[in-house]
Amino acid sequence: MGEQPCYTIIHPGEHFSPPNEQQLKHDLEHGDNKIKAQTLKTIIMMILNGDRLPNLLMTIIRFTLPSNDHAIKKLLLIVWEVWPKTTPDGKLLHEMILVCDAYRKDLQHPNEFVRGSTLRFLCKLKEPELLEPLMPSIRNCLEHRHGYVRRNAVLAIYTIYKNFEQLIPDAPELIQSFLEGEQDPSCKRNAFMMLIHVDRDRALDYLTGCIDQVSDFNDILQLVIVELVYKVCYANPNERPRFIRCIYNLLNSTSAAVRYEAAGTLVTLSSSPTAIKAAAQCYIELIVKESDNNVKLIVLDRWTALKEFSTHRKVLEDLVMDILRVLSMADLEVRKKTLELVLDLITSKNIDEVVMILKKEVTSSSGNGEGGRGGDEADVSSYRQALVRTLHACSVKFATVAPSVVPLLLEFLCDSDDKTAESVLVFVREAVERSPDLKPAIVSRLLDIFSTIQSVEVHRSTLWILGEYCTDMTDITKLVAAIRTSLGEIPIVDSEIRKQAGEDEEGSFDDDDKSKSSRLVTADGTYISQSALSTAAVKKDEKIPPLRGYLLDGNFFISGVLAGTLTKLAIRYLDQQTEPRSCNAFVAEAMLIMASVLHLGRSGIPKKPITEDDNERISTCLKVLAERNKFINSVFDVRSREALAAMLSARQNEKEEKEESQKVETHADDGIVYEMLSGKDDIVGENKFDASLLQATGIGGVGGSQGQQGSLVSASKLNKVVQLTGFSDPVYAETYVNVNQYDIVLDVLIVNQTADTLQGLSLELATLGDLKLVERPGSVTIGPHDFVNIKASIKVSSTENGIIFGNIVYDIVGSTSDRNCVILNNIHIDIMDYIQPANCTDNEFRKMWMEFEWENKINLNTNITDLNEFLDHILAKTNMKSLTPRQALLGDCCFLAANLYARSIFGEDALANVSIEKPFGSGPETPVQGHVRIRAKTQGMALSLGDKITACQKRSTS
Repeated sequence: MGEQPCYTIIHPGEHFSPPNEQQLKHDLEHGDNKIKAQTLKTIIMMILNGDRLPNLLMTIIRFTLPSNDHAIKKLLLIVWEVWPKTTPDGKLLHEMILVCDAYRKDLQHPNEFVRGSTLRFLCKLKEPELLEPLMPSIRNCLEHRHGYVRRNAVLAIYTIYKNFEQLIPDAPELIQSFLEGEQDPSCKRNAFMMLIHVDRDRALDYLTGCIDQVSDFNDILQLVIVELVYKVCYANPNERPRFIRCIYNLLNSTSAAVRYEAAGTLVTLSSSPTAIKAAAQCYIELIVKESDNNVKLIVLDRWTALKEFSTHRKVLEDLVMDILRVLSMADLEVRKKTLELVLDLITSKNIDEVVMILKKEVTSSSGNGEGGRGGDEADVSSYRQALVRTLHACSVKFATVAPSVVPLLLEFLCDSDDKTAESVLVFVREAVERSPDLKPAIVSRLLDIFSTIQSVEVHRSTLWILGEYCTDMTDITKLVAAIRTSLGEIPIVDSEIRKQAGEDEEGSFDDDDKSKSSRLVTADGTYISQSALSTAAVKKDEKIPPLRGYLLDGNFFISGVLAGTLTKLAIRYLDQQTEPRSCNAFVAEAMLIMASVLHLGRSGIPKKPITEDDNERISTCLKVLAERNKFINSVFDVRSREALAAMLSARQNEKEEKEESQKVETHADDGIVYEMLSGKDDIVGENKFDASLLQATGIGGVGGSQGQQGSLVSASKLNKVVQLTGFSDPVYAETYVNVNQYDIVLDVLIVNQTADTLQGLSLELATLGDLKLVERPGSVTIGPHDFVNIKASIKVSSTENGIIFGNIVYDIVGSTSDRNCVILNNIHIDIMDYIQPANCTDNEFRKMWMEFEWENKINLNTNITDLNEFLDHILAKTNMKSLTPRQALLGDCCFLAANLYARSIFGEDALANVSIEKPFGSGPETPVQGHVRIRAKTQGMALSLGDKITACQKRSTS
């Protein structure tokens, strides 16, 4: 007797009470069609849930089979599908003969729906005794006038031939003759699909006979033809010349799905440049013409996969201008993916054309015309930034295009989009450093637009670039003049007091104004006059110069850059000017500007006072200009540019290392290592599997001997074992904690250390944190000195330290006392199992640092004495990655600051800033001092990571 088929169990509902058989019989005998239909639904539900109703079979046959109601007939098909058709000894029920006769009548029914639904039902029958009498009727259905009946007849014949070939041995010949005379597309598709699976030679013969008409077929049949050609040519490469023309023709199909599948098949079957070009052009047409963005992204992924083959790159490089047509689409993700694709395919032959198109896109995106293409301002801004980054990368790869790109991008510095302007400045900073020939043009253009910039961030970066690269006397003079113009009247405090007091140009006051003014003492002890009219006398339409406006608003961060820029300009002016009078005048003017800004920050006039950092920075610059030390001068004039060059070089090296790390170490066609064929030096058994698993998940290293990997696997397992009870407890328990991303599996070993049988022993667990017990373990019985393994699954939903606690309760056989209980030790889930090192840009780090509201500050108390050693120790213990380049941390210094970043498997970001130092003059054994600040979007993440750093900040002495 074969196994019974398994069906889905349907829950009837909480308030469902199954009726008895007498009630069901009464409803079937005396009810109308609606009652009969409802009764049949109840019977189906009861059978699916395991109830056997043998006494109802004849009632159903007598009172429902003769019905012509379509709903009842449909329900009857489901009833006969789930009803047990055999006796317990495996013989067919006698009543099924009557059911079989009903099948035969339905197959001859004049209504096409009844015939078609019956044919679909016959595909599910597994009893050849029921199918054999129906074969003539099934054959006759192939000649029915309605296509719905014919295509379901083909499916029925296909299923019967596959399961019981002896019932219809001539099915391939029958379907082939049917296919040759059939006109309905769906019927032809089903028939051709059957021939593909049961007799491929006949399918190929049919395709060969009509291969010139393939382009006129319906799309559903064309898809099946593409599938057949792929399978045949993949199994037998010699057949490729026979069918490759057919695939070429299908590239011009009216169906997008057919063109997509044909292009993919063509690339698989042929690697010739003509085939690759045809498939790539087909993909481009799909991207441009399809309206669904998901389709566009999928096809772009196929394009990306094509360029991974070195033999295809040359062909795709010639199609770069065609793929740029996709930039006319409105979706931002499609545009970004297209730019990434184009950037990888740029060569010296097409770089000029690509840059020309990108420059047109930048120009159109900056206006209100087609650049936005219906998108909102955020998307347009993001697209413009992507274009700037792409042009930046093009200029880095091909320095010859930089002269034509830089002037265009500099126009964005005056744009209202700050993010685009900042991206342009990053590009300009790198361009002027890498291409000295561009420096005069860039500096000249920046000086021209300096006074028109309206953003403090853009002004600050522009000021730094000009201060770093204005080296000749003309540029230095122009820049100082531009700074004086942007600051307005100096001293700033005195001019602001006169404005607030309503003083005229000659400085005279009216008597009334004098009586209404008061005197205030500032932070540095000077007096200022303040009018009772306050700022009412200031003209509302008076335009404040940019730099002056920033300072009055309290944005004194730009003042530090301004002081550094003036100091660099003064140092270069002193090196080039020999006349002492001119040198002293220039230095005095620079010091006057800095002193005026410093006085303004302390005066109380701005909305926010100057910060201590900016105050110290300006004071240091004043001291440098006053003392004129050659070593300090070289720090300002030379070392900052060297630091920029080192930073750019470090980023380039980091990018190359990242690309190198993304290369596949193990390819799909590498040989398979079989354990039975392994040498004696190889790892066998469980260690081999675990070592491979560690390499696949990135936990284990690629290098090292295999024996070391095996020992590491064993050690990692032992580290995951947690003792839950004491050795003297009547029941000893320990667990192996297996963390697999979102799931935690506890494999608990329970040992009965008594001479009694423990009955009804159950493991009761509870959780704290974002942990959820999926299934409570069942109770077991353990014999004397026996043991048992119990597994429990726990779901994790966020990165947070969790605790699992519980107890073991049991009864002793023969004892009348209450249940015994053993309290278990707590199981602490380590947050490090969910945190992985990750990368982000400096801008993204700063943005997240400002947005995240939860901060945790840990003051250090460690025994580590070296700054870099402490940083490496924290990185190893927290799975975080340092965003600060290693080159920036080199050198002998008494302090260190670094930004760390990591991301959890749940997508949560974790930021950290390490600020450590060694006190000045301390010995080599003095421990590191400082703090670590952690910021995260959730409180649990910040606290858990802080607890981890607090626990592991000291180096182990073992």
